[in-house]
Amino acid sequence: MALRSRAAVGVNGFGTIGRRVAWAASQQRDMEVVGVVKTKPDYAAMQAASAGLPLYVPGEREAEAFRRAGLEVRGALRDLLKEVDVIVDATPDGVGATYAKAYSEAGVRAIFQGGEEASVAKVSFSALCNYDEAVGKESVRVVSCNTTGLLRSICALNSAIGVKSVNAFLVRRAADLQEVKRGPVNAIVLNPARVPSHHAGDVRSVLPWLEISTAAVVVPTTLMHVHYVNVRLRGAATREEVIEALRASPRVLVVSSSRSGVESTAQLIDAARHVRPRGDIPELVVFEESVSVRGEEASFIQAVHQESIVVPENVDAIRASLGMADAEESVRATNEALGIGRLPGLAGSPSAKG
Repeated sequence: MALRSRAAVGVNGFGTIGRRVAWAASQQRDMEVVGVVKTKPDYAAMQAASAGLPLYVPGEREAEAFRRAGLEVRGALRDLLKEVDVIVDATPDGVGATYAKAYSEAGVRAIFQGGEEASVAKVSFSALCNYDEAVGKESVRVVSCNTTGLLRSICALNSAIGVKSVNAFLVRRAADLQEVKRGPVNAIVLNPARVPSHHAGDVRSVLPWLEISTAAVVVPTTLMHVHYVNVRLRGAATREEVIEALRASPRVLVVSSSRSGVESTAQLIDAARHVRPRGDIPELVVFEESVSVRGEEASFIQAVHQESIVVPENVDAIRASLGMADAEESVRATNEALGIGRLPGLAGSPSAKG
């Protein structure tokens, strides 16, 4: 399946994810960002304007605030929907569902985020797990950052060896950088106190056959999530086979602490911010020395950059929804455009994958 002509893309919400998706889509040869929707004339709106991205607003009330701030508004969301093939909804958790009817009535494809319930879209999506299920669908939900991270490693191992069941413990970051009113400040919070956490159900929204249990806590950091993952394989494997299966995945970086000196999320972000826009790490990072294998049981520690890991999935979801490319073509095109799989200075990471 060959890539079709350029898709006209709109982004509703220009925060942590929306800004990154707008940038990522603009880097694709087969996509054009027609406009972004903002509710407030803040610094993010000013940055969008300075980058040449046309600004749209939900309605006239917001438009007046933008005009007072000296920002030109191209129109309302309803006007943007007339100009695009697909809208990426990057609004806050739960807000996307309130727009679903408007997107459908406008006849545009819609890409939602993992903060929405799975019922908001025809399919929940992870590019390396179930791309084909999203092809031609009018609505697609890209699962959350933690779920995306879990699915990256699970599907890599399932493809190469086979997976029976998974148990995972998630250490979650408390907030993104700009979320100054969120905590905790001095606590480790069970999230939730019961087991499993919602992440198990979210993984099953993509892999309904998988037996999985998850537990999570929230800690006072803003940088990344960390997971301890225990996998029951469908056959005995060696440590080398497990590492190779993870390394072969086009969106997994297997990082050696002994060779790179990286032993923390802070060092990962520091390594990325000198060579990547915003210091993003859209790959899943697996720490090589943490990989342990005994017979059919494998365990490892992985890190998830919550601000960027779902960004390439959104780009692939656009192509799948519009039927623009098959899975291999889309993942390769996205990775090449965004430099995924190339992170100098982290030993064990390939020069290019995809």
